[in-house]
Amino acid sequence: MTGNIDDNQTSLYEQSSYYNGMIKRSLRYLETGYPIHFTGPSGIGKTTLALHIAKKRERPVMLINGNKDLSTEDLIGAFSGYKRRKLKDNYVRSVHKIEENVSESWSDGRLLEAVKKGYTLVYDEFTRSQPEANNIFLPILEERILPLYGMKQNKSFIKVHPDFSVIFTSNPVEYAGVYETQDALLDRMVTMTLGSLEQEAEITAVINKTSIEREKAEAIVQFMMRIRKLCHSSQDFQGPSLRASIMIADMVKRYDIPVDGSNEDFNQLCFDITWFPLQACIEDKHKHRVKRQLEQESKKITME
Repeated sequence: MTGNIDDNQTSLYEQSSYYNGMIKRSLRYLETGYPIHFTGPSGIGKTTLALHIAKKRERPVMLINGNKDLSTEDLIGAFSGYKRRKLKDNYVRSVHKIEENVSESWSDGRLLEAVKKGYTLVYDEFTRSQPEANNIFLPILEERILPLYGMKQNKSFIKVHPDFSVIFTSNPVEYAGVYETQDALLDRMVTMTLGSLEQEAEITAVINKTSIEREKAEAIVQFMMRIRKLCHSSQDFQGPSLRASIMIADMVKRYDIPVDGSNEDFNQLCFDITWFPLQACIEDKHKHRVKRQLEQESKKITME
């Protein structure tokens, strides 16, 4: 379970016009019973935003990460073994009576726990799970019931707790390891597409994630905005993501590295974190020139 997001940090979301309206609308949809789905490029902050919104519902938060090996059994639960109980009766000294009972032991899956107790579930990168596993959400979202496949009980389903809600996140379908989602499932969600962040929104996200001083966050994000302009690819890839800005800010804060283009440690940090993702959006013939430009841009960084 999650929910350890600092209130002072997350309040920055409400100060950003990019996030503020999205958060208000999302909470209304969830309160009405509609699940939310955030989709967009990797590293843009979908999971952090989802967890922030989940926490604002003031319910326990459950996080599930999608992956190709996730099964219905993992979500609902399974029998984990056997319990053996012996009862020895020596009431009459000359008579020894032993009674033995064996029963199967059941362990609830995380989805079953969330549904029963009314948690807010954040299903992160749900399209990395196979569609067959995600089919379990159709009756949850439509009939508000959870079928109990494999449970040897009289009940074939349980009713979904009235406070239960789901926030899904996903990467675009063209990303590696992503399955195409069933239309029937998408039809039951309110999908919001997160594109490239505006500068102020990215600064807010960096401060929220790392607690770095605002002027340092501004300098790092401005550098990242300039670096993204070096991309020449026609594909839908804009170079280093929000995650790269957060990584630089995190290292700066953790090791007290000056945000100064004349500092060798800071220059090397910027290069190490941005050069590899930058290569994905430039042609081989331009790499040598762009590498020099990257090094020059990092040297220009100052805090005004």
